[in-house]
Order: sequence, then C-alpha cells, then structure tokens
Amino acid sequence: MFRRTFWFTAGAAAGVWATTKVNRKLKQLTPESLAAQAADKAIETGHKLKDFALDVREGMVRREAELGGALGLEAPVDPDLPVQRHWAVEAPEPAAHRKLPYTSNNRNEDH
Repeated sequence: MFRRTFWFTAGAAAGVWATTKVNRKLKQLTPESLAAQAADKAIETGHKLKDFALDVREGMVRREAELGGALGLEAPVDPDLPVQRHWAVEAPEPAAHRKLPYTSNNRNEDH
C-alpha cells in the first residue's frame, strides 16, 4: 500500500511540474511576450553600442593627446620666438584677395 501511495504522489508531482513548465513556456511564446523580449534585446543592444561609442571616443581623445604631445602641439610657447601665424584662421588683408580672371573657363559658373 505504501508503494502505491508513493508512486501516485510521485506521478501527481511530475504532472503538476510538467503542466507548470508547459504553461510557462506557452506564456513566453505569446505575441506580447515576444514583443517585450525583442524590445528588451533592442534596448540592451543600444546600451552596448553607446558604451562602445564612448570607448571609441575616449580612445580617440587619448590618442589625439598622445599625437599632440609627440608633435609638440601642446608644448609651452617660448616668448623669445616670433608669434606663429595661422593663415587658415586669420582673415587675409584686403589687398591680398585673389581675383578671378575676367574670362573664366568654368562652364558651371552661371548655371
């Protein structure tokens, strides 16, 4: 009699366990659950991409500082040296403007 009770209880427990497991899996496969899982994965991927971009930016800044130090771009300025002129930044003098030739060979000039 004890054996029958044991196996009956074991079978009932296995049935409850299997039913619970199947119901959980079915809930995971509903369209709402699948959409929520996809949204969570997309957010996680976005965070990973943001972290990657921040790491790349940090590496760029660090490497730019290394190159600037190696090239002496951030070296202190010696007051005995003449002031270095930056032609690309400064506005040219009015007399230094370049004039185009009167007859231009540019066919896209007025089109």
